[in-house]
Amino acid sequence: MKKFMRTFLNAAAFPAVAFLLAAPSQAAVNLKVHKEVLPNGLTVLLHPNSQAPTVSCRLFYVTGSVHEVPGKSGLAHILEHELFKGTKKVGIQDSVADARFMAIQDSLQALIRPAKLVGDTATVKKLTAEHDSVVNEHRKIFVKDELWSAYQAAGGTGLNAFTSDLMTAYIVTLPKNKIELFMWLESDRMQNAVLREFYSERDVVREERRMRYDDKPTGRFFETLNSMIYEAFPYRVPTIGWPSDIANLTREMADEHYRKYYKPRNAILVLAGDLDTASTMQMVKKYFGNIPAGEAFPPLTIRDPEPAGEKRLTVSRPDAPNLFTLVFKTPEVGDRSLYALDIAEGVLNGRSGRLYKRLVEKDKLAASVSASNSPNKYVSEFGVSVNMRPDADPAKVEQAVWEELEKLKTETVSEREFQKVKNHAYAGLVRSLTDMENVATMLAYYEMFGDYKIFLNWADELDKVSAADVQDVAKLYKCC
Repeated sequence: MKKFMRTFLNAAAFPAVAFLLAAPSQAAVNLKVHKEVLPNGLTVLLHPNSQAPTVSCRLFYVTGSVHEVPGKSGLAHILEHELFKGTKKVGIQDSVADARFMAIQDSLQALIRPAKLVGDTATVKKLTAEHDSVVNEHRKIFVKDELWSAYQAAGGTGLNAFTSDLMTAYIVTLPKNKIELFMWLESDRMQNAVLREFYSERDVVREERRMRYDDKPTGRFFETLNSMIYEAFPYRVPTIGWPSDIANLTREMADEHYRKYYKPRNAILVLAGDLDTASTMQMVKKYFGNIPAGEAFPPLTIRDPEPAGEKRLTVSRPDAPNLFTLVFKTPEVGDRSLYALDIAEGVLNGRSGRLYKRLVEKDKLAASVSASNSPNKYVSEFGVSVNMRPDADPAKVEQAVWEELEKLKTETVSEREFQKVKNHAYAGLVRSLTDMENVATMLAYYEMFGDYKIFLNWADELDKVSAADVQDVAKLYKCC
């Protein structure tokens, strides 16, 4: 039987920006960014760049699983799906008939729920059949995928959406003369979304969960581990939702959440590409300026208690890979010590890194190995993951990993090794800054984290890190 193993040890450490392990000097990241916050709370970031006649558009709603209360996990994720169903103007032929169909469906679901609770299967079956019949009639007046098709017809690329712990993002890249379409569609979606086909879409989400988590050894493992790492903090809640919560989500719950929070106060709008700042801001104000601010989320005050000690989780199942992982909780992005941990990650990581040379090449215990700093708001993680060979002894793998981590405390990183990591980092960010989709996404993420300037200043801060800093951080925070 294969053993799928992950070890988590609570230890103090500071975060790093794993997906930013690449940067030039500060001059090369001195991106021109116009920031403006509208009176209704909408945060707008514009980066003009005329290298191509396109604009990468990002709209982040700062609402994710951290804002979900018990019994409602997965709410933000299902809303991500539902907001593609259309609005009062988009995706429907007759808005009056649309409202009538929705009211009938809601009333039938209100009867189905208590019948389910008492186990009245006959009533549930009868009412569900009636509900589904109404949905089928309702679909006759749909204009299927109209929002999606409108973007594609305008030459849109990279159209996507995703939900995380902290936010839900809607993204697309458009020709520069089509960004008003983005303004129109997204401002309409912010105000007038209609959550059609909610219960059939809920079934889609349940199937998505089954495929990605319930039927995958890695999916369920990491989900279980996350709930162990975070005892109280809501990062323990899976973004897709727990199975029982998904099954009991209602359209009324989702609609209430949308009406309160999918509004300017909780939104970040980022455009990067061939745009004129002044005229683009006028367009933003025209379409978004009069939308009511919406409600602010209550402050997220819950934090995990001090760790009681080391935690370990071992999962064994025949279909699992041989995986060994160490994870350390670290403070949130923005702390200066994260830059030293970026260097530590680079020293450990990659085919020329210490972990690969030790575990793959020398000891032949692993097929691959990686180190990563994962930034996040409130609390972050530093981790090492080893894809062990089938015959590898997990105890030897763990010992080898700890020995390599211990060297960062006891031995100063050589100047050659240190500079190699910095050079690789700088070169990578230079390349990434030519990609407006990446620039737009990073600006949105770091504004969500607290300040987009963390992204712009990263290279300069990294340049200040010395080999002694890396050693000091490793000693102080006991992670590496």
